[in-house]
Amino acid sequence: MERKTERRVYLDHAATTPVLPEVLETMLPYLREVYGNPQSLHSWGDEAREGIEKARGQVATLIGGNPEEIIFTSSGSEANNLAIKGLAQAQAEKGKHIIVSAIEHFSVLQAARTMEKAGFEITLLPVDKYGLIDPDEVAKNIRKDTILVSIMHANGEIGTIQPIAEIAKKIKEAGVLFHTDAVASTGNIPVNLKEMGVDALSLAGDQFYGPKGSGALWIRKGLRLIPLMDGGVQEGGRRPGTENVPAIVGLGRAAELAKSDMHPRMRMLSYLRDRLIKGILTTIDHTMLTGHPSQRLPHHASFCIE
Repeated sequence: MERKTERRVYLDHAATTPVLPEVLETMLPYLREVYGNPQSLHSWGDEAREGIEKARGQVATLIGGNPEEIIFTSSGSEANNLAIKGLAQAQAEKGKHIIVSAIEHFSVLQAARTMEKAGFEITLLPVDKYGLIDPDEVAKNIRKDTILVSIMHANGEIGTIQPIAEIAKKIKEAGVLFHTDAVASTGNIPVNLKEMGVDALSLAGDQFYGPKGSGALWIRKGLRLIPLMDGGVQEGGRRPGTENVPAIVGLGRAAELAKSDMHPRMRMLSYLRDRLIKGILTTIDHTMLTGHPSQRLPHHASFCIE
């Protein structure tokens, strides 16, 4: 395939990010020399397993969780499916009502529809003109049979950041489980599990300069989760299948790098974002910014053109 010679500028980091050289460098030994099965009881297996556990700690540190609460997946979409289906099935004896917002990622919306076909009832919460969820609206829709609420931390299409901590307080008052899809936010803004107050959180490495095909679900210790698949002991039996060690190691390294330079990167990106928004809105007619004007991801700017 021939590449065009003109200079290209990549402006789609909300969809996916390039892999950092440091991340690729960390992954390469696990593609060349450290090729053992992590479940094998020999030195090759030990080396692979050590790489996975180091990455587990790096991801946990990024979000303020414990390593044993991290489940590695193949993507944020898989993590969302595991959270919605796995938690709902585990809580089915208590009730079958699930609440999700109308602007969730398709992996959450489709997972909810699948559960609806299985006999669960789904409530779709509306958003305001900025894409924000009203915490009081969440509380109004919680019923005695509500077992799970899923609301994303930030929207990758319009950039709006939700008041997750406020929403969590309303949900906790009712004793309901709370999952957040933090794929768009993790690695790009501070994500602190203790401050957020959620029970489960999804993330994906390709959103913060890690490899594609790498994701994770954090789930609060002690919560029961029904796996999507059967046939293996990997990830505590919650996500069977031979682990993708290079991708997991790359995810861990990307998490470490994201934490180390997050605040200066946020300041730089916010400055560039605001310049871009101002420039486009003041020089191009019939344009409108999508999402909240200030409560938005630092690297995100999207527009509608009439």
